[in-house]
Amino acid sequence: MQTSEQIDPLKNLVQDGLDEAKKQGASAAEVGLSTGNGLSVSARLGDVETIEHDCNQGFGLTVYFGKRKGSASSTDLSPNSIKETVRAACSIATFSSEDDFAGLPDPEMLATEFPDLDSNHPWAIDAEQAIKLAVECEDAARSYHKEISNSDGATVNSHQGIKILGNSLGFLHGYQSTRHSLSCSVIAQRGEEMQTNYWYSVARNANGLESAQQIGQKAAERALKRLGSQSITTRTAPVLYVPELASGLISSLMGAISGGSLYRKSTFLLDSLDTQIMPDFIRIHEQPYLKNALGSAAYDGEGVATKTRDIVSEGILRSYLLSTYSARKLGMKSTGNAAGVHNLSIDSSDNDFNAMLKKLDTGLLVTELMGQGVNSMTGDYSRGAAGFWVENGVILHPVEEITIAGNLKDMLRNLVAVGNDVDYRGNIHSGSILIEQMSIAA
Repeated sequence: MQTSEQIDPLKNLVQDGLDEAKKQGASAAEVGLSTGNGLSVSARLGDVETIEHDCNQGFGLTVYFGKRKGSASSTDLSPNSIKETVRAACSIATFSSEDDFAGLPDPEMLATEFPDLDSNHPWAIDAEQAIKLAVECEDAARSYHKEISNSDGATVNSHQGIKILGNSLGFLHGYQSTRHSLSCSVIAQRGEEMQTNYWYSVARNANGLESAQQIGQKAAERALKRLGSQSITTRTAPVLYVPELASGLISSLMGAISGGSLYRKSTFLLDSLDTQIMPDFIRIHEQPYLKNALGSAAYDGEGVATKTRDIVSEGILRSYLLSTYSARKLGMKSTGNAAGVHNLSIDSSDNDFNAMLKKLDTGLLVTELMGQGVNSMTGDYSRGAAGFWVENGVILHPVEEITIAGNLKDMLRNLVAVGNDVDYRGNIHSGSILIEQMSIAA
């Protein structure tokens, strides 16, 4: 439930900024304002490590003088600061070059309906309660097995914020949202070998978090499974990504079809709209109106209405991800993705994780990735990795110090299956993903 008593005064400040921009001669303007407060507590080895209370606010605006654009921001929301921020933006605009593609969104594309997305659930937790929860989580991990020898600690985070967006086309809207999380990281040791791993849970509503006991035990279990890691010889084999890493593959795809990459011609998927880029059983779609979900939004960062739609269906690329600016550069219309995607989901099969291991048969299960080895221009993909070697659908032993490589275009086309073990902890929802073949180097 949104609280108008908190939102309305901030809307007035945004309107003041828009009015001031007009007064100073701007032909158009957009203002964004945000406030937030939160609590972060971490504990290690049963003792408090940090307690942080944060309170932040920011005011940013963009003004247009015809096709000239200027932007400025401030953390001071006083009337005088707002005037000075507008003055700074207007001054910048006078020195900027004209850009035929600059400007506010087309008025007819702005959101006019604002459903309740159930995104605001304040957590009545104080520092003392948060400390207790963090210690409980870490204790669950440390007591799980005698080979859990040390800890990087457990952390509780709680944040509540308000965002307001307005422009000189008459759009003015704001909403409150919350985000809470609990995480734990521990170290397992056997002889001289040490392995670390973690687990976390995140949700809009604290009641949706996994329990401290579950998170701690899962962190410990994951660290223990890494003990006894080996390297393997260089080979080509099928690769199965666990869900939390599979979403990264989808993220790389989204980057390749984003407007900035397209108009700069810096993507391996240039001119791929309405072409087959994945197997015909793949559907990737955006669901911006899911209640209580982390990526839900009625409009994007420019006020353009979001919509439920397919980005890939039957393996065919149906849409790019465009802001107003990138759409104009490409001679197209905004897709409502100025701030990224909103609850992106890849449809899964009926295969649970064990069934996906059986489909993998003999190959590599990837549970960790290192480095940023993805070339968006060519699609070349090379990442440091760790995980488990699997034979006949059964995990044999952990592996580490390897590199996996391929080309994203080939990887997407040779996607074999998507599991139903979906990870909902982010803005991209994916189950485990099986790729037919990749190069594995020791």
